[in-house]
Amino acid sequence: MTVASDGTRGAPTVVAPAERGALRIADRVVAKIAAQAAREVLGPLPGDAVPPHATVVTAHGTARVRVHLELGYPADIGARCAAVRRHVVERVGALVDTEVREVAVHVERLHPAQAQGRA
Repeated sequence: MTVASDGTRGAPTVVAPAERGALRIADRVVAKIAAQAAREVLGPLPGDAVPPHATVVTAHGTARVRVHLELGYPADIGARCAAVRRHVVERVGALVDTEVREVAVHVERLHPAQAQGRA
């Protein structure tokens, strides 16, 4: 409800959503969400593996993501990377309401199965 300068009350003023302001989510926050999404897909990591990390560039409501990870081997590397891509797109889209245009997965290191038992 609005109040005019003469003290009379008028109808409530409706402000369009686009005119109310904007929320900007920092790229590093989106990167943390992407890295967590990769961890969700990969499950337990080999003993000395570094957890996945990501870098993100956002512009005009879209994001480009690079995920760096380490995998146990032997494994279907292509299938694991595809699963990471799908899940990152899904989670970032759902949590940040941003279209993910690209997810590049960089496998930094493979951990052989026999090395996974050592710690």
